[in-house]
Amino acid sequence: MTATLVACLLLALVPAILFAINLRAYRPPPEVGPDEQMPAVSVLIPARNEEASIGEAVESVLANRGWIEVLVLDDRSEDATAEVVRAIAARDDRVRLIQGDGPPPGWCGKQRSCWLLANEAQYDLFVFLDADVRLAPNALARMARFMNETGVDLASGIPRQVTVGLMERLLIPLIHFVMLGFMPIPSMRRTRMPSLSAGCGQLFIARREGYFQAGGHSAIRASLHDGIKLPRAFRAAGLRNDLFDATDVASCRMYRTAGEVWRGLSKNAGEALAAPGLIVPTSAMLLCGQVAPFLMPAAILAAWPRVWTRGEIAAAVVALAAAWLPRFAAVARFRQPFLGAVLHPIGVALLVAIQWQAFVRNALGRPIEWKGRGYGSPGSGTLSEQP
Repeated sequence: MTATLVACLLLALVPAILFAINLRAYRPPPEVGPDEQMPAVSVLIPARNEEASIGEAVESVLANRGWIEVLVLDDRSEDATAEVVRAIAARDDRVRLIQGDGPPPGWCGKQRSCWLLANEAQYDLFVFLDADVRLAPNALARMARFMNETGVDLASGIPRQVTVGLMERLLIPLIHFVMLGFMPIPSMRRTRMPSLSAGCGQLFIARREGYFQAGGHSAIRASLHDGIKLPRAFRAAGLRNDLFDATDVASCRMYRTAGEVWRGLSKNAGEALAAPGLIVPTSAMLLCGQVAPFLMPAAILAAWPRVWTRGEIAAAVVALAAAWLPRFAAVARFRQPFLGAVLHPIGVALLVAIQWQAFVRNALGRPIEWKGRGYGSPGSGTLSEQP
């Protein structure tokens, strides 16, 4: 059996096994009864040019029971975002609009908005919500109960990802695959090592005291990737974070065009898989473990007249199954598109291409364009052009 085949087999098996282990550990937040007392929650929504989505986001929050305040910070939007929120606030005094003045030097726009919102919040539980997320009517109660039962200071979950276009179906489901296939949740819960932490920037819930002890979003002010950086800031302060399956409590359609998908994933890549110390090993793991197994049948045919041994064929079949099974498990568990799972190797190859495009862009010092702003190198928070 060749060394290449062994490497492909191992690199397919390890994330498949870890994915299966994590599926048991990554559980939905507990249910709550209709008569259970609801905690007070401050829902904090940063918004820039979110006219098309902010109204539904706010209304989904207001459909929840309990003491709720909804604070929306309009970060110098160039559309009618503020007007939409004002209209809702005029008929519901639980909603308040805050006008931002743009990020100062050294700050990313979203982190600045979240920090200002936290300083305006009055309750002891903060829920940070992206404007394209929709909460279920029992979401806040279930997340609050999760915080009470676990005792952690910060928790996060990946909402059900709504995908329509082909690029969305190919790439967005890989958010679950990368997190559950490469980050051991049981080990995360046993330690407070910053490197063993993960989250989803679309949806966070935090305790007020822990948030300010960790420095909150001010501790990651220059980052474009709060999903990774905020949990690490909490752990660096000696606090704990956890993960829950948010499939049944929230939904989100991140991007609406193929270009948005590419730019959105590329935006965060420099602080994740495309970081200088990670780009080569992660590319090798993904290509060898998730793409190469699908090329094995062609390799068997191309080797003729040499005949593969039974052991080699068995290894190729196991590698193929190991690469594919987590994706089909995710289709059932997280309601992901079947087509994306079928075309898994194509999605992974595109993901690797996005990482390398981001790596080259950052190496050349080109700005990261997002929401009408250009940022400098990853983590610098430097605006290369003002809005």
